[in-house]
Amino acid sequence: MKTVTVILIMIFLSRYSPAQEKSTNFWLDFEQLEDSLQVNPKPVFLYFHTDWCTYCRKMEAEVFSKPFIIAELSENYYAVKFDAENPEDVIFDGMVFSNRQLKKSRTPLHDLAILFNGQNETFAPPLLLLMDENFLIKKRINSYLDSKSLRNVLNSSL
Repeated sequence: MKTVTVILIMIFLSRYSPAQEKSTNFWLDFEQLEDSLQVNPKPVFLYFHTDWCTYCRKMEAEVFSKPFIIAELSENYYAVKFDAENPEDVIFDGMVFSNRQLKKSRTPLHDLAILFNGQNETFAPPLLLLMDENFLIKKRINSYLDSKSLRNVLNSSL
């Protein structure tokens, strides 16, 4: 009985190791991004997702969990993950961005998602943007990328 208990504890603890926690710690929010860019400018990677997006969930499980993707984003970019339907106000660059569609639409898009997607474009998650240290868009991708494709895009944009 003790052996079974020890094995279960080991399995439980292995699921919550510090190495796994590190894998999600590279994501910033927009406020942290603004502070980071002021202190140490470097390229920016923006990832817009929604709860209902199957390909977003697939990217999070299969791509953003890969150690080489985590390392690339952590070392060479400021990475921001943002729910395109976020109901909260966000202060960025001295302006307040809201989700003004919240009461008007079944799929309300936050102003930041609309801004970075393009005002007249249909939003189709996942939306990935690569920006330089001056916050100018270098590449916009509205589709799923596997880990090898994302690594190639990240490396070609530096």
